[in-house]
Amino acid sequence: MLEPASFVGGEWIAPGPEAVTLLNPATGAAIARAGGSVDPEVLLSHASGAGAALRAMNIHDRARMVKALATYLDGRKEELYALNSLTGATRKDGWIDIDGGIGTMFVIASKGRREMPDGDVYLDGIVEQLSRNGTFVGQHIAVPLQGVAVQINAFNFPIWGMLEKLAPALIAGVPSIVKPATQTSYLTEACVRIIIDSGLLPDGAVQLVVGRFGDLLDRLGPQDVVSFTGSADTAFKLRSTPSLLRQGTRFIAEQDSLNAAILGADAEAGSPEWDIFLKEAAREITTKAGQKCTAMRRLIVPADRADALAEALAAKLSITPGDPSDEVTRMGALVSAEQKTDVLAKLDAFSAETKIVLTGADTDHALMAPTLLTCPDPDAATIIHEQEAFGPVATILPYRDTGHAIALANRGGGSLVTSLFTHDPAIARQVVHGTAAWHGRVYMNDRDSAAEATGHGSPLPHMTHGGPGRAGGGEELGGVRGILHYMQRTAVQGSPRLLSAVSGQWIKGAPETKGPKHPFRRTFHQIAIGETLHTDTREITLEDIEHFAHFTGDTFYAHMDEAAAQANPFFPGRVAHGYLLLSFAAGLFVQPDPGPVLANTGLEGLSFQSPVSPGDALKVRLTAKRKTRRTDTYGEVAWDVTLTNQDDAQVATYTLLTMVAYDG
Repeated sequence: MLEPASFVGGEWIAPGPEAVTLLNPATGAAIARAGGSVDPEVLLSHASGAGAALRAMNIHDRARMVKALATYLDGRKEELYALNSLTGATRKDGWIDIDGGIGTMFVIASKGRREMPDGDVYLDGIVEQLSRNGTFVGQHIAVPLQGVAVQINAFNFPIWGMLEKLAPALIAGVPSIVKPATQTSYLTEACVRIIIDSGLLPDGAVQLVVGRFGDLLDRLGPQDVVSFTGSADTAFKLRSTPSLLRQGTRFIAEQDSLNAAILGADAEAGSPEWDIFLKEAAREITTKAGQKCTAMRRLIVPADRADALAEALAAKLSITPGDPSDEVTRMGALVSAEQKTDVLAKLDAFSAETKIVLTGADTDHALMAPTLLTCPDPDAATIIHEQEAFGPVATILPYRDTGHAIALANRGGGSLVTSLFTHDPAIARQVVHGTAAWHGRVYMNDRDSAAEATGHGSPLPHMTHGGPGRAGGGEELGGVRGILHYMQRTAVQGSPRLLSAVSGQWIKGAPETKGPKHPFRRTFHQIAIGETLHTDTREITLEDIEHFAHFTGDTFYAHMDEAAAQANPFFPGRVAHGYLLLSFAAGLFVQPDPGPVLANTGLEGLSFQSPVSPGDALKVRLTAKRKTRRTDTYGEVAWDVTLTNQDDAQVATYTLLTMVAYDG
């Protein structure tokens, strides 16, 4: 029998005398003893040291650590699949939880390196000039919170639920205390054991509580975060903890969601969108036996097609659930007999407003066949818009027109996701504009995207996962957005010199330095932030402009016709091409010999400020703005480039990106 242990203060703690016996939901056999109590003071004390160790690393170092951990977990994931069927999930269900969780770590780690600085602070937005001459500027930064992330997870995704919170917290630099649902805690514990075995994290970066953590919430403060997934009732109780309210502790909730799926008015029976809707609805109702926070609960369909769709969907849902350890089983069990009792009670409540389209024969233990309902009068109904049967249950709601469909979707009071199956752009626009305020995600699918669409019920780490109102108001994922939940955004103001030192990036007005030789002859590690090259000047002639025009084919009138150019409010007469200026600028600052600079990979933020006329002279300032490690052999150097004319008037600016070798 499994005995999932807590991991607290660097020690594994076996289940206590108050442990409960967990049953296999498909067979009723006892599979584990789980539960106990831990000392919250030990949890917080041990996490404190880990927090200091994480903050000593920079953002990219932490992102590399998370990627390495994901790689390690991926190599041992079969140990997790070996336990997966005990939760009632088929291997296909487990793929969402196990591979999905590991994949989420890979994505968040990649975004941490691609979209966040290779430094100690995250820069949020542009530098704001707060004074006339630019000697007083401001920048929003984000730094790691100096507390702990308490992550309370639901039973349905014991791996993904942990990893999708853990990855952002670690990259932010905050240690985590993981509290899984007891019913599936043995799977979470197996994953934490692999994490600890990896040796990749600072001691105390992850702790696990299987059971109760005492008065931990009462001990949290403004530097801590509670991230919760579960029911709205439990979220309300936790969120209302007086000490959390008093201390201003951050609370993130992903909770009940009465998600909707809308079949567009253009989707006739037999159309591609009709078939896609049926396929996805059947999948959402049966995957994880319907125990998904993103599952389709309300199927909103045109009234004149409701009966036909009900018949077609019922045919797809004629599935007999079974033991998920059997490879032929298409749908597994609810997580426990108690969960089945709760779903049946919800169905009893729904009976006042719905009619049964499909229901399976009574089954043993926590097995439950798909149930499809229809609600003849969705406007008069209330319960179906307010209560969720967290199992293989969905209700068809007929609608009159698109506006009515939008109103029904919004009756959910705030959801994680609503989906729309339409090929009509006008319907897509109307539904998105009408539903977005009530939903964290609007998923659209049609014949153009069906082959690659990830599905209504798939939260992707790139995008926000959360929703307003009943769904909790949180945004657990969303790339860098998810990481920032565990960081403090602060406005920093001062001189460019001081702000540059804080941000780790050169800011206009900060000191410039001159290296011992051309910066393109220096390696990545030799180049210093603020290192600057001022070039000689080059006169722009009419012959240059005409040659460039004929050579490139860009004979726009502003470059070739004096009278037409003078009639344009932007130009004094014929002017040089913007791209001619870029080419001449490169000619002024490039060092042509082979050296540490390997490639120019692009430019950012190009802006032309002043026209350049024949006879004007061009010069360039090139300053090392930021440095980012990319591989084991080279990194990216971003150069701030400013082009000026003979009067020192700014002509153009951009950021040049170059890949530079670590060694010469």
